[in-house]
Amino acid sequence: MSLPTLLPSPVRLLALRDTPLTLDEVYGAVGDDAAGGTALFVGTVRDHDGGKSVSSLEYSAHPSAERELRRVAEEIAAEFPVRALAAVHRTGLLAIGDVAVITAVSCPHRAEAFAACRKLIDTLKHDVPIWKRQIFADGATEWVGAC
Repeated sequence: MSLPTLLPSPVRLLALRDTPLTLDEVYGAVGDDAAGGTALFVGTVRDHDGGKSVSSLEYSAHPSAERELRRVAEEIAAEFPVRALAAVHRTGLLAIGDVAVITAVSCPHRAEAFAACRKLIDTLKHDVPIWKRQIFADGATEWVGAC
């Protein structure tokens, strides 16, 4: 009797980091010859929120965040025909224009890639315990529940 062949996981890269994120790394992680479409989302720190000028953001993550990120990634990979998936999120202090999060998904077709990538970032933002503290130009701060 032969053992079943285990296919490699389509979840290729997951990380929470206090160092800058790069598109090249994430895009490289989701390369797959069987994928006809790759969708990426890049979230950056903007200079305003709710009519107030923002000077920086600080992200922090609960110790369970990496485990929750993996759970979310595996759910997306099971729901869509994902060939490869990656998600990375910054922690620590970020300046205006810094990349805060990158998600990427490769699928056989573009519509599937777009849908899977959108669900990945939306579910990550909702379920993964990462919080942001907005630091406004006037010195005031505000914590925001999920990133």
